[in-house]
This record gives sequence, structure tokens and C-alpha cells, in this order.
Amino acid sequence: MQPVFFGLAGLELSAPERVLFAAHPPAGFILFKRNVESRAQLKALTDTLREITGRAGVPILIDQEGGRVARLQPPEWDAFPTGAAFDAVYETAPMTAIEAARCNAMALGLMLAEVGINVNCAPLLDVRVQGAHDVIGDRAYGFEPLRVAALGRAVLEGLAAAGVVGVIKHIPGHGRAMCDSHLELPVVDVSADELETDLAPFIALKAAPMAMTAHIVYKAWDDARPGTMSPVVIGDIIRRRIGFDGLLMSDDLNMKALPGSTAEKTRTVLAAGCDIVLHCSGHIDEMRDVSAAAAEISDAARARLDAAMATVAAPAGPPPYAELIAKRDAFLARAGVVPV
Repeated sequence: MQPVFFGLAGLELSAPERVLFAAHPPAGFILFKRNVESRAQLKALTDTLREITGRAGVPILIDQEGGRVARLQPPEWDAFPTGAAFDAVYETAPMTAIEAARCNAMALGLMLAEVGINVNCAPLLDVRVQGAHDVIGDRAYGFEPLRVAALGRAVLEGLAAAGVVGVIKHIPGHGRAMCDSHLELPVVDVSADELETDLAPFIALKAAPMAMTAHIVYKAWDDARPGTMSPVVIGDIIRRRIGFDGLLMSDDLNMKALPGSTAEKTRTVLAAGCDIVLHCSGHIDEMRDVSAAAAEISDAARARLDAAMATVAAPAGPPPYAELIAKRDAFLARAGVVPV
């Protein structure tokens, strides 16, 4: 098995993908809107991924936060609120906001589990900062670290109750970025003391099963390398200062923030200390380059992967999806926030 989560090109596996995955089995997969058409099609695709890997619990990831980051969309699937909706409720009714976030995440998790998806790249633990780029914006749970942590914990709990592993992101914090790391490399130039605010939610939820890195240069820690490629940020900050010992994956290798060729990025990210590289494009030539550069997953990374996937199980009893949605909407409406 290789330390890679791969994206796919289309609605079903292509012949070249089958050949590559047979020769170099990846640790898991990540799905996007281009891979999604209907419930039946998506369930058939995830069943195929389990069949070709021979692993019933193979990680199959998706970014389904709610709001503008949603790969499963209406009319086939329900829309879900942004993080900012729960932040707004928290302003006047913290416990209501926490329960609304938990109900929302469990319903969202049940929706994913129904089509064979068992890992969701949520919650964001990025603390919003006034004046920063909107790449995080309303995706976040607010400007205050304890609030972000409380709502993030509720999301992790709700997803787990539905049989879905949550991924905290973007560790050690993306909220200060002044540009979009999909397009260029953000540089955060504040003191280590100021960055403690960004670390706080991650420290609070350091026992989360999985985390995704941020492609950001933090000058106070390492002024030469983005966090995803920095042994200092990964070793000293993420592993030791935060204390996170779960599975650590990179954000997408194809984002413009990371320098180098596909193979160079793969080697650098793994050497820096990420357990898994995330490659999302589905471009087969790039995937071959990643496989050639990735070698075998380490024993430590494999143990973290297995431990993460063992944190959840299929929920018992009939899924109370409609009841959860109704509860969430009632909680939001009670605080004057318009439900989705």
C-alpha cells in the first residue's frame, strides 16, 4: 500500500486507473463533483473501490462541509449550512449552537454513509481573522478559538455517530492567509505568540483521528517552507506543540502554493512528516508520478490510518436523517438563523 489518497477522473473507474491501483494500491481515495451523478452511480463507484482494493474499510474521502464546499448537491442531495450559521447561533445560545452542529453533522454523515463514503474532510478549525482572504471566510466557525473548538468537537461527534471519520483542517491554521493557497503561497508574518490563537482549537481537538495540513509559510516557525513541506512545522508544531498523533495528510498536492514537480512535491511532503499525500486532480500521468515517488506506506503511518478508521462503526438502528434535519432547523430558527 502506498501513502496516497487519489482522486478519480470520472463517474466510474477507467481502465488506466484500474491498472495503476492494482500495481500500486493507494491508501484511499477522494471524490469530487466530477465523480458524482446520482445515489445509485455513487454507491456503485464506492463499492467498486472497495472491491478492487479488497478492503471493506478503505478510506473514501469527500469535502462536504456545507455551503460553498459541497460535492453532493441539490436536487439529488440536501444542502447544508455554512460554519458561519452555527457561529451566529452561538453568539446568543452556545448550547443550542453545539446541538445544532452535532445534529447537522450526523445527518450529513448519514447522507455520506448511504453512498459508501466513510471520511469527510471537516470540520475546519481555522480561526477567522478580520481582513484575511475569503478562502476560509464563512466556512469557519468563528473568530474566537474556544467557540471554533466547541463547534468543531460537535461536528466530529456527529460524523462519528453516523459512521464517518472527520478530518480537522487546516492544521496548524489557515485563518490568517491573505491569499488563496489554491492559487499562490500565503505567507503569515506574525509572532509565535500571536499564532497561539490559531493553534488553540487544534490543541483542544488533538485527539481527532485525522488532520489535513495548510499550505502556508509561517515565518515565526519556518520562513523558507510551507507548513506541508516543513519538518519544523510538522514535527515541532503539529506533532509536539499541538500534540496531534493521528493520521496527518497533506492538502492537495496540485494547489499552486506548493513548489516543484508532482514527484518532487510527493517526496518532499512525505519526508517532512506527512503520513499521506493527497492528490486530487485524477490526471493519470500525475498519479503515476506520485506512485513512482511515494514508495510504501510506513509502519507508523499505516498504524495511524488503521487507528483512525477504527474510531467509527456503522450506526445502530434506522438512520434518523429526517429527524436530525428537523432538529437542526428548529435549533437554527430558535436563534433567528434561517435554515437551509
